[in-house]
Amino acid sequence: MEQLIRRFYEDLWNRWDDDDIEDLLDEDFVFRGSLGTETKGLTEWRSYREAVRAGSSDFHNHIVTLLVDGDHAAARLRYTGTHTGHLAGLAPTGRRFTDSRAAFFTGNGGRLTSAWVLGDLTTLHEQLS
Repeated sequence: MEQLIRRFYEDLWNRWDDDDIEDLLDEDFVFRGSLGTETKGLTEWRSYREAVRAGSSDFHNHIVTLLVDGDHAAARLRYTGTHTGHLAGLAPTGRRFTDSRAAFFTGNGGRLTSAWVLGDLTTLHEQLS
């Protein structure tokens, strides 16, 4: 489970690489992003991730703490990036941001089945406004 989550962030988010997506994520992967969007399935998740990328082309995830208990895990995360496109309901400002989040994962059969990410949108909006 630990390696699944590390690869989820490092490969699928930080490198924007889809080569291993089907190895890492269940075909019915349920994702609730910190921007309030919920997706089901790989196509919807990719669309969400691409929307984030369009808003911050240098968006990067840093795992601060990762706790794993069987098929469940929790992570404390730090996101950084530059506001280069429409993001979180705001037009691009060119400002850098740092955002702290928490994520909760479920896995099954060697793949992630769900992720629920919580973030502080108020602080993000303050940084981007």
